[in-house]
Amino acid sequence: MSSIEKATQTQLKNIQTKTGKSLEELSEIARQSGLTKHSELRDMFKQTLGLGHGDANALVHHVLQSDGVRAAQSVNATTEDVVDGIYVGAKATLRPIHDKLMAVINGFGSFEIAPKKGYLSLRRKKQFTMIGPTTNSRVEVGLNMKGVEPTARLVAMPAGSMCQYTVKVTDADQVDDELITWLKLAYDSAG
Repeated sequence: MSSIEKATQTQLKNIQTKTGKSLEELSEIARQSGLTKHSELRDMFKQTLGLGHGDANALVHHVLQSDGVRAAQSVNATTEDVVDGIYVGAKATLRPIHDKLMAVINGFGSFEIAPKKGYLSLRRKKQFTMIGPTTNSRVEVGLNMKGVEPTARLVAMPAGSMCQYTVKVTDADQVDDELITWLKLAYDSAG
């Protein structure tokens, strides 16, 4: 079992402890809700069970068995295949930003890539960054690190978000020393 799978199992166990309900009971709540969209179920779990965004998101992936890793494995797709699928059509012009970010991060050392439907989650012992296009004109870099003051560029996210900060990148030249410093700090913090 990979460290990502272990982390997911730990998160699901913690969700059961927080809610006092088994995964089967939580799945039944989802079925009985009549909701079918990921975002609707996630929001329902946040509202009715008081879960944070990350826990609610993980629970919906479990209930729907829809995480990117299983999707990639189910069709024998590689991470590169998943990335190719993310940066298609109008988003294809954003691929150089993604490639530059990954080249920088690969220089830090080892980590795991968990491909999702529209982004990549990068993990060591825990997730340190998320990279993916949020519009046809920008890539969003989510960062998990502590003790950093937000700036106009480094935007603090609300508590319970998947990442503590985000940076919007519209050009590969914006992968500069400042962003690289934040990426390295997030990488080191997850270690």
